Amino acid sequence: MPDVTSDDILEFGLIPELVGRLPVTCALTPLDEAGLIRVLQEPRNALVRQYQSLFQMEHCELEFTDGALQAIARRALSKETGARGLRSIIEEVMLDIMYDLPDQEPGTKFVISEEHVDGRDKLLKMKPQSKSA
Repeated sequence: MPDVTSDDILEFGLIPELVGRLPVTCALTPLDEAGLIRVLQEPRNALVRQYQSLFQMEHCELEFTDGALQAIARRALSKETGARGLRSIIEEVMLDIMYDLPDQEPGTKFVISEEHVDGRDKLLKMKPQSKSA
């Protein structure tokens, strides 16, 4: 794939008018598990940060364990959806939590673990620590 030329694209069946408008042609390789985890965490608008912001709006805290991030990445790899599939996987994992979030006590902390992502365990929710006088 890295050696594809304009002639190869024409042979594939694209019309010359379209191929002529492609100034650069490059081949991409699929992301591995580590790359998918980076997509989940590192960009300014990363999915993990988006969900953490939603929880902060409800005065709650959200944490993903390393195992949970790996499990999400593995599911995306097994479905062969790449980075675009990460959102649907996280939405599926977070559906019940998001539904119950507005009813939670302020300061509640939610920890998403690998077991929760795989559906083997219920969500671990920690009650807020009360301030003693």
